[in-house]
Amino acid sequence: MEILGIDIGGSGIKGAPVNIETGELTAERFRLPTPQPSVPEAVADVVAEIVRHFKWQGVIGCTFPAVIKNGVAYSAANVDQSWIGTNGEDLIQAKTGCPVLLLNDADAAGVAEMAFGAGKGHTGVVILHTFGTGIGSAIFVNGHLVPNTEFGHLEIRCKDAEHRASARNRTKEGLNWLAWAYRVNEFLARMEVLFSPDLFIIGGGVSRKHKKFLHLLESRAEIVPAKMLNQAGIIGAAIAAFEHFD
Repeated sequence: MEILGIDIGGSGIKGAPVNIETGELTAERFRLPTPQPSVPEAVADVVAEIVRHFKWQGVIGCTFPAVIKNGVAYSAANVDQSWIGTNGEDLIQAKTGCPVLLLNDADAAGVAEMAFGAGKGHTGVVILHTFGTGIGSAIFVNGHLVPNTEFGHLEIRCKDAEHRASARNRTKEGLNWLAWAYRVNEFLARMEVLFSPDLFIIGGGVSRKHKKFLHLLESRAEIVPAKMLNQAGIIGAAIAAFEHFD
């Protein structure tokens, strides 16, 4: 069975149909720039354009960089603040005529990793962190998602963790891998105290370079790189939508 997965980000919106039994994209991914300003109507119009590109008439799973409850955005990261309080699920459904599930982007990445990636077959407490513009997070307990965690906002040294240890901060501050890993280790240590995880999955764009830094990370929990890379949001959104509407 195929579900259309769409991943909304601050700079781009991309989508593809996904075989939810294998986790494979069944067509080449299609990407369009995120409109600026990224107000709800404009973003939903781009999502509708992607739906038309695939001539899609079915269920859609869609990620969004925000806390999402019952389709409503309760925050807005790297998108226009007018999203807060907007029912994105209803808006996209009205634009596309398709049933839509909207979920947090890091949660979707975690769903993909647990189904087909680095978390497959793991029980206990599994935590995914996506290191990019900020730090996204997803936590699973015996395979069950605890939605809308925002661990990147944990305070470390009087700052949000993501303002010290994101991949963007590494680049912005010119940190070498050792210096950046020191900051990531501070963050992981705090997570370990709070949740005693069995597995950390390190995702986001930086995971492509995991050979440069993974050996520098320390935890009692196993630490592994994410496997789904930049397809994780699309695949996870499709899986979540299938489970929601099944």
